[in-house]
Amino acid sequence: MKLFLRDQLSLVLFMLIQLVVVTAVFWLDGYRSLTIASYALLLGLCVFIAFLAYRYLSHRRFYALLSSRQAGLEESIQLLESAPLPASLAELLQLQYRHYQKQIIEGERKQQNHLTFMNQWVHQMKTPLSVLELMLSEDADARNNSMREETDRIRKGLDMVLYVARLETFEQDFQVEKMQLRELANEVILENRRLFIRSFVYPDMQIEENLVVETDGKWLRFIMQQLIANAVNYSAGSGAKITINGYRSERSVILEVIDCGVGIPASDLSRIFNAFFTGENGRAFKESTGMGLYIVRTVLDKMNHEIEVESKTGEGSGTTMRIIFPFAAVQSVDH
Repeated sequence: MKLFLRDQLSLVLFMLIQLVVVTAVFWLDGYRSLTIASYALLLGLCVFIAFLAYRYLSHRRFYALLSSRQAGLEESIQLLESAPLPASLAELLQLQYRHYQKQIIEGERKQQNHLTFMNQWVHQMKTPLSVLELMLSEDADARNNSMREETDRIRKGLDMVLYVARLETFEQDFQVEKMQLRELANEVILENRRLFIRSFVYPDMQIEENLVVETDGKWLRFIMQQLIANAVNYSAGSGAKITINGYRSERSVILEVIDCGVGIPASDLSRIFNAFFTGENGRAFKESTGMGLYIVRTVLDKMNHEIEVESKTGEGSGTTMRIIFPFAAVQSVDH
């Protein structure tokens, strides 16, 4: 009703002005009968009110629909009446809705084709890369060591592309399983052994025995690889240790990756999980894509895990990345 009155306000004002003008014309022309003038005004108002009532009743559902803010467009279109204005609006909305649906379907199809292409391309590139790594493993001279370092970077880059592509279809690729944190951390350290050796950084495993969580093992492996690789890269050449802690708290299991590297400036801490954000360290080391921690945070959110970061620069600098597995995701091997 309020929307109808606001919509008809200009018409109401126009009709009132018109009645006053017509009455004034007759009054100035010598017809000064107050009774007749009042009757004419009252009759005009009654006719106008009857017109507004008819218009409101014939468009009542239309105005009620606009006021209720229906969420479903199809439902809204079906409720529109056969009056000329609502019917025309319904036809326009239907055309726009079909066009919108067509664009969404086309966009989803293109996105799916793009993801399929990226997955296939990454797997195709990994085959010749594996052949190169096999050939290089037969000779351990300095030149081949340098080439192995580059092939490691290529493989990590391909893995990053693959995981970014899979992030779009995370729910289809998600599989919960029981994972022993200590075993998984050992596997990740072993996979990155050449990175540790080249960087003169050493792992220090401090994960409790029989510490098990329910999570997606493949994604957790990727997350640990990212955190450990970051810790090593920003501690390279220091001869320091990368400490990997795992322990139980009152209502969760905590996994920590602690380094003694350059630390993260306070101005960057709030943005390190943003996509493509590299920060001061990324620009200084020229190794960061700004996507690793973004994927880590996104995946942990989807798995209902949490991540915290503590860091400081200067003397005693270093960074602690802390993954928190809630109580519901914690199991014991004994159980």
